[in-house]
Amino acid sequence: FQMAAKLAMKEGMAACSPVLLEPIMKVEIVTPSDATSKIIALIPQRRGQILGYDARPGWPGWDVVEATMPQAEIGDLIIELRSATAGVASYRASFDHMAELTGRLADE
Repeated sequence: FQMAAKLAMKEGMAACSPVLLEPIMKVEIVTPSDATSKIIALIPQRRGQILGYDARPGWPGWDVVEATMPQAEIGDLIIELRSATAGVASYRASFDHMAELTGRLADE
């Protein structure tokens, strides 16, 4: 019975073309306006997509950058943010959706 189950799983998995999914987070980064360009350059380096940025209401000289980014890329994000902004940037992340992992990372 166990052999039959193993064989069925092996054949079934090959036939259904499984894909690997990863969680994508919506990230809101609060940064001084003079560092916004550095933050915008940092996001694509972490496989992120910029959704937009705008001035932070009630905080003159501060911007809010919105982006989506894989959860795997967020682990040490605060270190790079603080390095690019003299220690004052912060971020908030929340789950947005799941997406198929492709390319080199999927092959590993």
